[in-house]
Amino acid sequence: MKKPDRTHCIRCGTCCRKGGPALHKEDIHLIKSGKISCKSLVTIREGEPAFDNVKNQVVSSVSDIIKIRSKNNSRSCIFLDNNKEACKIYDIRPIECKVLQCWDTTAIERLYDRNRLTRKDLLFETKEIWELIIDHQQRCGYDRVRQLSDNRNDRDKSRIEEIRFLVRYDAHLRSLLSEKGGMAPDIMDFLFGQPLSVTIRRLGVVMDNI
Repeated sequence: MKKPDRTHCIRCGTCCRKGGPALHKEDIHLIKSGKISCKSLVTIREGEPAFDNVKNQVVSSVSDIIKIRSKNNSRSCIFLDNNKEACKIYDIRPIECKVLQCWDTTAIERLYDRNRLTRKDLLFETKEIWELIIDHQQRCGYDRVRQLSDNRNDRDKSRIEEIRFLVRYDAHLRSLLSEKGGMAPDIMDFLFGQPLSVTIRRLGVVMDNI
C-alpha cells in the first residue's frame, strides 16, 4: 500500500542535521531580545565560498549570511537535542525553520535568499565594534583573498607573504579582542566570520604549503 504524502512536520530532526538556518530580518527580535545569543551565530561573509543547500553547490556569498552555528565536528544545528531528536528552541525557531517543509520546498526556496539579516542590521549602532568589522572586511575581504590565491605560485613570494599576513592579522585580531578586550571567544565567528585560516582552504590554499 502506498504511504500517504507527508502533510506536516513530524520533528524527526533531519533538516536540523543538515545545518542551522540562516537568519532574516524577521528574526532580528530573537537576537536583540537575547532569546538567541550572538554566541550561537556564525557569519558567512560577503564573497566567502559556502555550500548553498538550495542550489546544492558551493557559491560565493553575495552578502553577509548570519546562521545558527553547527555543533563541533558536525553539520547539525547546535539547538538539535540528539537524545530527543527535537529542537531546543522550537517555540521561537527562526523563520526559515517555520516555513521549511521537507515534503514541499517551494516556500523555503522563495524565502531563503531574501531579506537576509546582516551584521550591519545588528551592530551598526555599536560604533567601536562596527568600525572593527569594517576594517577587518577591508583588509581581509574575500575579493582580495581570492585574487591572491588565484594568482599565486610557489615562486611568487610577495603574494604568499600577503596571504600569510592576512591570515595572521585575522587570528591576531580575534586573540586581541578576546584576551585584552574581554570579549567572549565564542562571539568572534559572528563578528568576523570563521577564521581565515579555515575558510582559505576552500580556495585551494593549504597553510602548510605557504
